[in-house]
Amino acid sequence: MKTNFTSILIGLFLITQTVLVNAETTLADIQHDWAVANYETPKKEQKKVFETLVEKARGLVAAQPGKAEPKVWLAIVLSTQAGVTGGLGALGKVKEARKLLEAAEKIDATVLNGSIYTSLGSLYYQVPGWPVGFGKSSKAEEYLQKALAVNPDGIDPNYFYGDFMLEEGQYDKAVKYLEKAQSAPARPDRPLADKGRQKEISEKLAIAKSKLK
Repeated sequence: MKTNFTSILIGLFLITQTVLVNAETTLADIQHDWAVANYETPKKEQKKVFETLVEKARGLVAAQPGKAEPKVWLAIVLSTQAGVTGGLGALGKVKEARKLLEAAEKIDATVLNGSIYTSLGSLYYQVPGWPVGFGKSSKAEEYLQKALAVNPDGIDPNYFYGDFMLEEGQYDKAVKYLEKAQSAPARPDRPLADKGRQKEISEKLAIAKSKLK
């Protein structure tokens, strides 16, 4: 009985510690850690880093089940993880991300400056179409246009719409929106994300301009 009681106490302690960790994790922590994982972590280490980050994001969702923001960021983390890990498991991750974003949309569609629509739009043009996945260009454009309506000058909606136009072969539009993303106002609370995104913008812009020559 003593051993069982001790085991129970240890189990309760571990649960309490998990709750405390989840309570201490903030949305800003997830955003910062995502930027570090995505832009500053060596490729060979990203898989493990994203596994940890997914668990942190799940903890935040569990701690704040009625809020849209944690769901959006778990979706973003899962989508990025899918790109890092690839393989058969990637489709399951992006499908879960889509469900999270749709659930967040029902709570507050315009939260985080339209990030729900930006993220859904990016999924619909980056995920393969039927019968492999759910990708669809018309849905991608619909969501990305909604994102731009919410946040017309934002770096992310302009970047992703520009990248989508590049994928669609509409190079003049790609240049237009990528240049707008390049001149988007800085986000003082997300300097690492801005730095990484600006690098991506420059790379995509160079490709789009080369196609117009």
